[in-house]
Amino acid sequence: MQNKSNREIWEEQTKKVRERMSKVKHKIAVISGKGGVGKSVVTANLAMAFALNGREGRVGILDADIHGPCIPKIIGLKGQRLQAGPPGIFPAFGPLGIKVVSMDFLLPEQETPVIWRGPLKYQAIRQFLSDIVWGELDYLFIDLPPGTGDESLSVMQLLPDMDGVVIVTIPSEVSQDVVKKAVSFARQLTTPIIGVIENMSGFICPNCGAEINIFKVGGGEKIASEMNVPFLGRIPIDPKICEDSDEGMPFVVRHRDSAAAKAFAEIVKKIEKTIEKEEK
Repeated sequence: MQNKSNREIWEEQTKKVRERMSKVKHKIAVISGKGGVGKSVVTANLAMAFALNGREGRVGILDADIHGPCIPKIIGLKGQRLQAGPPGIFPAFGPLGIKVVSMDFLLPEQETPVIWRGPLKYQAIRQFLSDIVWGELDYLFIDLPPGTGDESLSVMQLLPDMDGVVIVTIPSEVSQDVVKKAVSFARQLTTPIIGVIENMSGFICPNCGAEINIFKVGGGEKIASEMNVPFLGRIPIDPKICEDSDEGMPFVVRHRDSAAAKAFAEIVKKIEKTIEKEEK
């Protein structure tokens, strides 16, 4: 029996990606131009907010940050392992039935680094999409590493029918500058831009209720206007977001009545409205 050529293997895996992803109604990548803007925390809580909005057990997260996976820590799945069965490999299950896949689940030790070049990262992401038994999902959120490198390009190429990208930034001028690159990146790949989220936007003092603009306010909205893309909303700084993430408990689940959780809920409505409009 002859060995399969690289092209035949590639075609088979591409077919498997299409088959697996055909069961996922909406696929959204979450990107940022730079690190330090809280993108993974936003991804995790955004997915949880969708699950709270009547989609329990119908939402998934692909942690595509190969070198710095942190979604498992944020939602309390640190130390989990993926389980294999006849249909393929099954994701881990988090709160509200969230399905999660991450490189973190495959590392022998927590301190083990992933020292890979582009081709290996592309292959890993393709296998996450083709070999994982995601099942029927309403939304799959793909948490991408900062910048516009291998992982982001791989996901865009493997999922040409993606609903679009959500760009996370903070109000600072430095962050605004790199958001332009993220917008241009998506446009060059003809990937729809769902909108911009301004994270760490103002701080409401828990003692006196005064709002303090630690990182300024309005930078995300300004850049969205300049680049002619939708602005999805502002998420204020809340110390409990950091505390909950460290404890592995999604903030929007524990503090549903907080200003930040309500901001996530409003962003969910805007994303749904955008996707529904595109479907018509």
